[in-house]
Amino acid sequence: MPTYVYKFIDTGETIEVQQSFSDDALTEAVHPGTGETLPVKKVFLPVGVTFKGGGFYKTDSRGSSSSTTPSSSSSSSSSSSSSDSSGSSSTPAPAAPAAAPSSSSSD
Repeated sequence: MPTYVYKFIDTGETIEVQQSFSDDALTEAVHPGTGETLPVKKVFLPVGVTFKGGGFYKTDSRGSSSSTTPSSSSSSSSSSSSSDSSGSSSTPAPAAPAAAPSSSSSD
């Protein structure tokens, strides 16, 4: 069963309570020191998860697809019909530097 943290609204103290997933959040709890029933509020804490290894970042999967850049360019030209400004601006930029050295070599 998961453990949840509740904070006493009046005193600011916190307690940990084990509850089932199906149980409703508490609105009141017995204070361990005084024995009084006081209003509580559920405290949300960040989850301690650490991802190790490759494949967790957006760029990790692109390492192999960057070697297939020509096929990506083909896909970009296909999608340029739906977004002409994006496809057109990215296609001439790589072509212009490639064409400039070729023209200089021919002269």
